[in-house]
Amino acid sequence: MGKHLKKKQLLFISFMLFSMFFGAGNLIFPAFLGRASGTELWYSIGGFILSAVGLPILGVWTVAKFGSFNTLANRVHPMFALVFPFLIYISIGPGLAIPRAGTVAFEMGLKPFLPSQVNETFSLVAYSIVFFSLVLWLSLSPSKLVDRFGKLLTPTLLALIAIIFVKSLITPIGIFSRPMQPYNEATFFKGFLDGYLTMDLLASLVFGIVVARTIRSQGVEDSQLLSKYMMIAGLGAGILLAIIYSILGYLGASSGNVGEADNGAAVLTIVMSELFGSIGIGILGILFTIACLCVSIGLVISCSQYFSSIIKMMSYKQWAITITIVSGLIANLGLNKILTISVPILGMIYPLAVVLIFIGQFDHQIKGNKAVYFFGILFTAVFSVIETINKSLLLGKWDSILKTIPFYSLGVGWILPALIGIMIGLSITFAGRKRRLSNRPQTTR
Repeated sequence: MGKHLKKKQLLFISFMLFSMFFGAGNLIFPAFLGRASGTELWYSIGGFILSAVGLPILGVWTVAKFGSFNTLANRVHPMFALVFPFLIYISIGPGLAIPRAGTVAFEMGLKPFLPSQVNETFSLVAYSIVFFSLVLWLSLSPSKLVDRFGKLLTPTLLALIAIIFVKSLITPIGIFSRPMQPYNEATFFKGFLDGYLTMDLLASLVFGIVVARTIRSQGVEDSQLLSKYMMIAGLGAGILLAIIYSILGYLGASSGNVGEADNGAAVLTIVMSELFGSIGIGILGILFTIACLCVSIGLVISCSQYFSSIIKMMSYKQWAITITIVSGLIANLGLNKILTISVPILGMIYPLAVVLIFIGQFDHQIKGNKAVYFFGILFTAVFSVIETINKSLLLGKWDSILKTIPFYSLGVGWILPALIGIMIGLSITFAGRKRRLSNRPQTTR
């Protein structure tokens, strides 16, 4: 009988996972969604939660079910299990998410307080050195993640958001306005698509290794208990995310008739200025800094653990140092260029992750048959590559053809190719099963 975790331990692990998910984008998206959807807030935020919370939880559960992301990816093909995780770790690690977190933390946490005569480039370099040094220091001791995240950073983050929410109830900011376009039609589905674009599903696959190692560090060795606790931690983090998204959506919607804002950061700036005056910008800066710090630490740890496990010539510590330095350089020396490369790659691999997790949920029903995985992923990949080429290189020249595919205009045109691939895989499976049965020698009574 393996060691069991106490409820308090599970709570802190859920807090840790929440902090790793909750970055700058998770602050910005629901706030803008709330302001844009106005009186239709609860429809849009419902759709947002379904995709921005439901899919990541499903990702954590699927990794828990298979024991590791690599085991799941191997269902498709050994080469896929090598290439696909590599692309994910690079894209949402040093290639995009970590440098962006450092830049956003500077934009929201320090830049508003800099005198106009101060050189912004020099300030960003100085801030990056401090920010990424702190990230590296906290990443070098992954065993202390629960203590630092679960017991310190997450409660601080939640306390700040709770204070903001209570203040908004005591002194209302404004009123809910009519929904803007395109949130005035199919509001629930628009919210769903906005949540889909947070791409936290990819993070859920990446963070699975960290959660598993954290639970093992608490003395849990039994694989069934490990999976169970990973699922509970995923659910706990999901509930927290849903609550915070609802609060942020409400704050955004309640500022509907105050000022002008064309993005989530501007919405939150309006909200904080109305609630707390000039000190509100400082509180917002702290909020963004903590969120960006948590995500950066989680990603550095995840990437370092992954790369040290497949490229053993470098230790975890060496990988952590390398990834942090590269992320810091990219944050200062060409984030916009990296975005132009990384964003299309993210858009290409995200549908593959959705389909992989969807099939993984039915692994028992299909008896782990690799044909279903292979063809489902193959057809999704072909479509995603074509769509990426069309958007990035051909500037939409194939739009007239691609728009004939159902749901393409909604950003989920990969659904039909994925279903076709899955059906082909199932057909091959059933045909093979039927052929084996017919080849069995007939027994006589």
